[in-house]
This record gives sequence, structure tokens and C-alpha cells, in this order.
Amino acid sequence: MKVKRIFIVLALLLPAGIISAQLQQSYRLTLKQACEYALQNNKSLLNAKDQAASSREKIRESIAQGFPQVTSSLDYMTYFNYEMNFSFGGGGEAIDINNPVFDEGDRVVLGSIGSMFGSSEPIIMKDQLTGNIQVSQLLFSGQYIAGVKAARIARQLAEQNVVASEFDIKENVTNTYFLILTTEQTLKIISENLNNLSTIQQHTNNLYKAGVAEETDVDQIKITVSQLKNSQKALERMNQLNYNMLKFQLGLPPDADVALVDDLNRVMELFQAGAEVGADYNITGNINYVMMETQVQLNKKLLSLQNMSYTPTLAAFYNYTEKFITTAFDLTPNHLAGFTMSLPIFTGGMRRAQVAQARINLEIAERNRDMVKDQLELQKNQLLFSYQNALENYITQKENVAIAERVYKSIQNKYQQGLASSLDLTQANSNFLNAENNYISAMHTLLQAKISLDKLYNKL
Repeated sequence: MKVKRIFIVLALLLPAGIISAQLQQSYRLTLKQACEYALQNNKSLLNAKDQAASSREKIRESIAQGFPQVTSSLDYMTYFNYEMNFSFGGGGEAIDINNPVFDEGDRVVLGSIGSMFGSSEPIIMKDQLTGNIQVSQLLFSGQYIAGVKAARIARQLAEQNVVASEFDIKENVTNTYFLILTTEQTLKIISENLNNLSTIQQHTNNLYKAGVAEETDVDQIKITVSQLKNSQKALERMNQLNYNMLKFQLGLPPDADVALVDDLNRVMELFQAGAEVGADYNITGNINYVMMETQVQLNKKLLSLQNMSYTPTLAAFYNYTEKFITTAFDLTPNHLAGFTMSLPIFTGGMRRAQVAQARINLEIAERNRDMVKDQLELQKNQLLFSYQNALENYITQKENVAIAERVYKSIQNKYQQGLASSLDLTQANSNFLNAENNYISAMHTLLQAKISLDKLYNKL
């Protein structure tokens, strides 16, 4: 029991951060896994899926209006003991509504035989309790038919919006994933460069103490090291922001632990293996164009819906009334059936204006569709141009890195032998570092260009 109490006290004294750290989830994701996870958990995409689900329910709502509709009601009325006096002067019979007399044909005889002349006793109106069930069925409605068709196209448009959102999510996740990989590669290069410079700095300090090197040589290398450390810290903070962005796109909490599994060099190998562009491209298959075409079809149905406002509406109904508590003087039948037809005649020009608006909206939708088609063609040419430039620059920067590295190593050897100055060494190091940064930047630009093309070709 004493040991148990000690464990309880220790648990209460543990910092909350330790407990939360143990509960923190870790995610090790390849690019493919990251995209798949985002497609299941991204909040914006979940909203788009819910909107599509809502559109499906809207169709059910529209169709349900053509099914039989059954309503019921229960009505209670009190007359507060209202008195009615049914008497006829001039020889008429008094009417007793609480005691009617029926003949063999179930016809109501107005009153029992009372006093032939004079007035009868006043009648007290009883309370009433009536139950009612009504069944109605829409037989024909032009607007109903057109409305169901329009709702189906609206559902199709909502589902296409989900597909477009999925493309956007995959593009964003892929770009952020590559951005993190390139940033981490840059940090790796800076770290290696700092290690090399730190060794050179120590060597230069030893030479300075031995009286072989000058103090300016030490200062020059010290400045370079300090600048690299500042760049390293800035990139680390930027990369943390990139991870936060990736978590948001994945639908993860900000405190989730995310690690990227794919290696940048491996990604580039796979990328170059499937880097064929310029294949046959069908603009009409692009999701943006497909959505605009669906919007045109929707506007056509909306125009048809407005035109149907001139047609009549026909419905049938059946009504059953059960009188639980009522006065005897009640001529309302229990069963009632019939048809209802409504025909619009004149609305002051409102329907004509609605039809005109629908026709104008259709023309706008058709024009927007044509504009999107032209924009996609222009975008394809621009993306192909950007991709080709990015590919050529990538190849050039890759060659520049190899050259800058050879120059840096040559001057480093000369410096260690006393054949080159510290200024020559720091300049060569700066050129090598710039070449590597340009190479990483060119790599990232090339990846972005390929991603944009893949999205345009529906291959992302």
C-alpha cells in the first residue's frame, strides 16, 4: 500500500509535458503516403465531400416531392358553452341539433317534432375533437421534372468539385513535401560546409599562433563561419514553418511529430525516369474544363425550369376525417377525394423576367467555358516553356556544382600548402556554396514545373 501511494504521488508530480509527449503521435510518411493521408483528413477536402453528400440528399429531397405525401392533424375546439336557439316563427318546427332524426336514407331531418309554434329550448354547443389524415399525390408538374434534373447535375458538379479539390490538395502537399526535402538538403550542405570551415579556421589559428598566417586571415574565415551559422538558423526556422504548413495540409494537429521518409536524390531519380512531357493533351479532360461544361448543362436545366413555370400543375388528394367529440349538428363528411389543377395566368411579367435571367446566365456560363478552354491552352504552353527552362537550368547548375567543388578543393589544398591566401579560400568556398544553393533551387523549380504539368494533364 505504501509503494502504491509513492507511485501515485510521482504520477501527480510528473510534468504535463512528459505525459503529453508520450501521447504524441508520430508519422513517418513517404510522399505517396502523405498525399493519401491528406485525401482522407484534409479539412477543406472533407468540407467539399460533405457538400457533395448534401447535394445527394438534395436530389432525394427533390424526388420525394413527387411521392405520395401523407399528413395528419388533430384539432380540438371549444365553444365555451355557446348557446344556439333554432326556432322558426310562423309555424316552423324547432330544431334540436343534439337529437337529430334520420330517415331510412340516412338523411338528416332538421329537428324533432316539438312545439309547432313558439321557440324551442336553447342548444349548448359541445366541444369538438377531430382527427384528420390527408394523402396527396403530384400527378404532373413541369417544374418538378426540370427541378429533379437540375438537382442531379448540381450533384454531379459537387462531385467534380471534390475531384478538383483532391488535385489541389495533392499539388500543395507535394510542393510542401519537396520544399522540406530541398530545405533539409540545403541545411545538410551548410552543415558540411561549416564543418570544413571550422577545420580550416582551427588550422588558420594554429598558423597565426606560429606566426605563419596573418590575423586578417583568421578574421576573414571567422566572418564566413558566422554568416553561415546565421543562414543555418534562418533556414531551420523556415523549415519548421514548412513542417507546420504540411501538418495543416495533412489535417494533423500542430504538435504532431512528422518525419519525411523519401530522399531527395531518390525522388529526383524517379522524377527523371518519368519526366516525359508533351504527350497528347486533351483539354476537355481537364477537371476545370469538365466543371465548366457541367455548369453550362446546369444552366440549361435552370432555363428549362423557368420555362416550365408556364405549365399547369396537377395533383390528387384524399382526405379522411374522424370526429371523436362533436356536436350533433355536423354535416362534414368523413371521406373526401378530388383533384387540384393550378394554371398560372398572369404575374405582371415576373415569369418572363425570370426566364430572361436564366437565358442570360446560360450565355455567361457558355462564354466562361470557352474562356477556360483558351486559358488552359495558354497555360499548357506556358508550363511547357517553364518546364523546359527549368530542366535546362537544372542541368547547368548541376554541372556548376561539380566545377565549383573541384575549384574549392584545389584552392583548399593550395591554402594548406601556403600557396593560396585566406581570401582565395573563402571566395572559393562562397562560390561552391552558392553553386550548391543554386542547384537545390533549380531542382525545386524543376519539381514545381513538373507538378504543375502533371496536374494540368490529370496525372498528379
